[in-house]
Amino acid sequence: MSMDLKAVETLVVKTLEDVKARDIQVIDISEVSSFADLMIIATGTSTTHVKALGNHVAQAFKDLGEPPLGVEAGPQPDWVLVDLADTIVHVMTEGARAHYALEKLWDVKASSNGIE
Repeated sequence: MSMDLKAVETLVVKTLEDVKARDIQVIDISEVSSFADLMIIATGTSTTHVKALGNHVAQAFKDLGEPPLGVEAGPQPDWVLVDLADTIVHVMTEGARAHYALEKLWDVKASSNGIE
């Protein structure tokens, strides 16, 4: 991806806000991850909304000639993952987000590596 990390973050957050995602969190995982520098997590109000949010993010990057490396979702997705190389976007239903608690998982991982 030729866009810089801040430009990717800005486009993801703006795109998610434009289609009414809730509780958007940006987590810097660069110190604890070898596969990405940023993780962006957002909540959709239903599986339909989650799928639409993921599609909008993917389309925003396709429109710039920077298509995602991948988009993963099930047929009735409560979780959509958009892989933008150095940035991973997770869009989930409220239930899936509470169940998987990615923010807590990555916070624990960062803390256990001596990163505050």
